[in-house]
Amino acid sequence: MSQEITTEAQLRAAWYEFWSARSHEVVKSASLIPTHPTAPMFVNSGMMQFVQYFLDEEPVPFETKRATSVQKCVRAGGKHNDLDAVGKSLRHLSFFEMMGNFSFGDYFKENAIKWAWEFVSDVLKIDTSKVWVTVHISDDEAEQIWLNDIGVPADRIQRLDKDNFWEMGETGPCGPSTELFYDFGPEFGPEGGPANPDAEHRFIEFWNVVFMESFRDSSGTLTPLPNQHVDTGAGLERLVGVLRGSPSLYSCDTLEALVNEAAKVSGKTVGAHPKDDQAMRVIADHVRSATFLISDGIIPSNEGRGYVLRRIIRRAVRFAYLLGIMDEMMPHMADLAIDTHKNYYPELDEQRDLIRKTLASEEAKFRSALETGLSILGAELKGLKGDAMLSGETAFVLHDTHGFPLEITAEIAEDAGHDVDVDTFRKLMTEQRERARASRKKGNVSDQAIDYKAIMDAYGATEFVGRDTYETTAKITGLVASDKGTEVVLDRSPFYAEGGGQIGDTGVLTLGSGQELAVLDTRPAMPGLHAHMVAAGTDADGLQIGDAVTAKIDAVRRGAIQRNHTSVHLIHWALRKVLGTHVKQQGSYVGADRLRFDFNHFNPLSEDELREIEDLINAQVLSNAPCQHLEMGRDEAIEKGALAFFGEKYGDTVRVMFAGPESIELCGGTHVSSLGQIGLITILSESSIGSNLRRIEAVTGAGVLNEYRRLKDDVAAATAIAGVPVGQLQDGLTRRMTELSDLQAEKKALSLRLENTMADGLVAQAVNGKLVLRVEGVEADGLKRLAETLQAKGDLDAVVIGTVTSAGRPSVVAVSKEGFDQTASDMLDPISAVMGGGHGKQPRVAVAGGKDASKIDAALDAAKAHLGL
Repeated sequence: MSQEITTEAQLRAAWYEFWSARSHEVVKSASLIPTHPTAPMFVNSGMMQFVQYFLDEEPVPFETKRATSVQKCVRAGGKHNDLDAVGKSLRHLSFFEMMGNFSFGDYFKENAIKWAWEFVSDVLKIDTSKVWVTVHISDDEAEQIWLNDIGVPADRIQRLDKDNFWEMGETGPCGPSTELFYDFGPEFGPEGGPANPDAEHRFIEFWNVVFMESFRDSSGTLTPLPNQHVDTGAGLERLVGVLRGSPSLYSCDTLEALVNEAAKVSGKTVGAHPKDDQAMRVIADHVRSATFLISDGIIPSNEGRGYVLRRIIRRAVRFAYLLGIMDEMMPHMADLAIDTHKNYYPELDEQRDLIRKTLASEEAKFRSALETGLSILGAELKGLKGDAMLSGETAFVLHDTHGFPLEITAEIAEDAGHDVDVDTFRKLMTEQRERARASRKKGNVSDQAIDYKAIMDAYGATEFVGRDTYETTAKITGLVASDKGTEVVLDRSPFYAEGGGQIGDTGVLTLGSGQELAVLDTRPAMPGLHAHMVAAGTDADGLQIGDAVTAKIDAVRRGAIQRNHTSVHLIHWALRKVLGTHVKQQGSYVGADRLRFDFNHFNPLSEDELREIEDLINAQVLSNAPCQHLEMGRDEAIEKGALAFFGEKYGDTVRVMFAGPESIELCGGTHVSSLGQIGLITILSESSIGSNLRRIEAVTGAGVLNEYRRLKDDVAAATAIAGVPVGQLQDGLTRRMTELSDLQAEKKALSLRLENTMADGLVAQAVNGKLVLRVEGVEADGLKRLAETLQAKGDLDAVVIGTVTSAGRPSVVAVSKEGFDQTASDMLDPISAVMGGGHGKQPRVAVAGGKDASKIDAALDAAKAHLGL
């Protein structure tokens, strides 16, 4: 790429082009929610989606054993938590993108290092005189590659211990790493390179290559892995910063745009005040994190991933308040985050409305309590003297009454120079839980659960009429506030409440006035009671118990869900038929756009097995056999051969789904009335999700048509490239590959003939058995062959030849005859002294490299003087 790279989009394109040209399969980013059992709360590195291949749990699906990706990552919870540093530091983000290239038992240190340097120096055109390298203290090989093959000066290569050894965990694959750092100059810190901890703001790491070559067992013993792997990580935002000459991650154009928008919304000026800048950085990062987390299906809650998301949103709102932003700002900022990333993550644009509504709801709820809470906290902090701690009682009141997470209270207190009495806070929280437990005479019963019980006692269960009826009149029997909005309970409803893997229905509730309230989800509040979620910010606050409504589900969405649900049953049946009756469902997801089926099995499925399964289920679909969903006694159902689905609880009376003549399942979900309504089923993927646990993802109906169209477009593109009709694609590709192979062989043969011809003319220029000269039109690999050919043809004592490669880099090779008093390494010493690079230490044949092509002639003159020519 000749174009100067200064933006995220340009860097992303250059990355994919570079690694694709080196036979790496481009793999799209995985979800932020990891699937491997060993994974942390969020995907926090590029290698996370490939763990199963590094652990040899399943075969590598890439033909070349190479892959590349740009993976979205979050470090905001659990072990890897950068949240508190975000905003204060210019080097930390809660959300970032990690560029990676991976080798699964293919290439190793030499190519990983060579290509890393090639991308940095030739593609990005980074000033390599400012690049430092670190290697592990045990890794002689990596150091020698950097020194001799790449030509990095010895004084810019440092050996570190723990910082250059990567481990997946206490046990598992591990290995040494090598890292690249950029020196931003003395204005950012002292000298000493990356090894100097006081210089961390000057020397910024931007590239990390892990050489996975060992396995650490529970005793700490390291044993070699069957295969050696490469895991490279290069932060996208950090590299854009380097290319723009800044150590700040916020100089990346996409983050810079968000910071500038925060300045515009707040009326502040970037760079005018450090505290304002910190607040704008927090908003920029946190809006982006929240946007991506919501798009991956995470919703704000009080535990787990949902709690982290809630904390991120509230932290952003708190800093917006400090900037004087008193109106809603999160949805507006999210629009910009979506617009700057939607080309690479289309799901952001597809879920824009959900993202905006979720952020608006959370922001509104927290803003309502923020001013009061900040006033209380400010008064308490003002009254503290010296380094006195903020009382645990104050932190508890802020949390319990005003919804302040302890982390936000602690952060504000820290800004004022005070710690929080966390021990007292936790003691008060424990006492509150014990009082609640005693008053309810049951453990862990929420306030909502008490409300649900009261509704059930007063009005009875919700009558579900939605198997055949999609619209009905109903009365409101309960209204319960939740962290997502208002939950409306009805006496009867066509809305299916989430269960058995099937997602809840959406639709509308129409009031007597004609006003419509959107139902965003339906879930079981308690057995028999359906909670219809109406978003905060609507007119749901005006609803009253006893109000009449018309409840109507989204029929198109329900139809798609039913096709997928019945298909899950057919997949279960077909898996047991093909693989054996040991197969049992271990979980499922049944949505409108796709289905997911988890099951126990010992090995990955072969292509033949997957095809047989697809053939079986689609034969059932095309038979258009009727489906029956009947109530019967549980014992009778079992006698008929019904299987119980994962995670379901069944009473004495159960619903049994007969999906055609073969599949019989206990299931309370909704289904098609005949198999032909499914259309077709196609399996998209089959993968491991844990030890002896597998997952199938599939689509049905219109999803199959969309998949067919995508593949048709791919085939059309391939035929255009191959220049053949569709029916001749395979032959055309074979012919093109054969032609390419022939051309490469012909090129190699011509190169060898050229080198031999060149050697015949050059040998005559030797003086006293020594030859030192510059040649043209030869690349680095051909230079070494030519030097060895010259020495052999002329039986010369010493040969030193140099060239400038097509990449504009000087390269010199020395060959010494066995018994000659000068080794190849000796002859390269004066070369390196002039060119400034390193060289190999081999006695017979050694290579020297450099950076400045203009010094090649002077270097060769130095070699002549050294040899007395």
